[in-house]
Amino acid sequence: MPESNFIDYVKILCRSGKGGPGSAHLMRAKYIPKGGPDGGDGGRGGHIILRGNKNYWTLIHLKYQRHIFAGHGGSGGESRSTGKDGEDKIIDVPCGTVAFDGTTGEFVCEVTEDRQEVMLLKGGRGGQGNWHFKSATNQTPRYAQPGEPFQEKTIILELKVLADVGLVGFPNAGKSTLLSVISAAKPEIANYPFTTLVPNLGIVAYREGKSFCMADIPGIIEGAAEGKGLGLRFLRHIERNAILLFMIPADSKDIKSEYDILLNELKKFNPELVAKQRILAITKCDMADEELMSEMKQELPKDVSTIFISSVSGLGISELKDKIWEVLNEESNQNPIITHRNITIQKAEDFLPTETEDLEEQQ
Repeated sequence: MPESNFIDYVKILCRSGKGGPGSAHLMRAKYIPKGGPDGGDGGRGGHIILRGNKNYWTLIHLKYQRHIFAGHGGSGGESRSTGKDGEDKIIDVPCGTVAFDGTTGEFVCEVTEDRQEVMLLKGGRGGQGNWHFKSATNQTPRYAQPGEPFQEKTIILELKVLADVGLVGFPNAGKSTLLSVISAAKPEIANYPFTTLVPNLGIVAYREGKSFCMADIPGIIEGAAEGKGLGLRFLRHIERNAILLFMIPADSKDIKSEYDILLNELKKFNPELVAKQRILAITKCDMADEELMSEMKQELPKDVSTIFISSVSGLGISELKDKIWEVLNEESNQNPIITHRNITIQKAEDFLPTETEDLEEQQ
């Protein structure tokens, strides 16, 4: 998808509907001059509902829809007629969307499954009609309840990409190149830092029609957890990945030192990320021979599986996919949130957003 269409952060103003007022009607007919109270209840106001939709991959459809108002409840009528309920407003979002209070920053809810619905704001209750207040001492009440007022709140929606494997590395580590080689994704590739400015998703075909989803995250630099580079903007996407694939070029001055820096940035951003399964891929090994790789192994971290790969020559790519599939199917990595695994590959276009063009035409 074009970079301009990937929106993972929006702030919207939501307002539920107010409840309709109850009716204070008194029954009057030709032969019933004093029929008593028969005012109906007001209808409830519309709710604001957040709903997961597996067909959405971005928040682009909310970029130009910053105000979402539900309908107000209708007024009660005679003959105890209840007013019409206000229209609910349903906000479809990609699975993996997190909502925060725009004023306080407090966590509101999280949508992780398709068709999952969460009520953001509740519509006001309709007021009771005057027939509810009839009693032996007050047989013709001439008053009714007003409806409850609406609720209004600024909501921040953040999308955390759902993928089985997240690529972690410094800028120009070869992440986008790897994704373009083993999947149908077409990320921008160039020889300068921060070529990748938005996460790219790719469906990687495996044996017997199986597959898994891989996410290319913009490069991390030292200090990313404090906001340097694009750290704070995109580190959250790594939280959803079952496996973290660290990628460090073979021509780096100190591979272990770079690995420790990357791991430390993840730990500072979210200590839980350190508990995720990790694989270390040494990239750009097309010019390295067996003797050089043996020497490099002596200096590599001992607590992580290491594979030497080259996206250009294809060195180690099959071995890498086998290792990823093996780790993904370990019991500890059976994440119910991630739904891309074990789907049959048909066309790459099947996994791209299908509604972006229609949404842009409507806007």
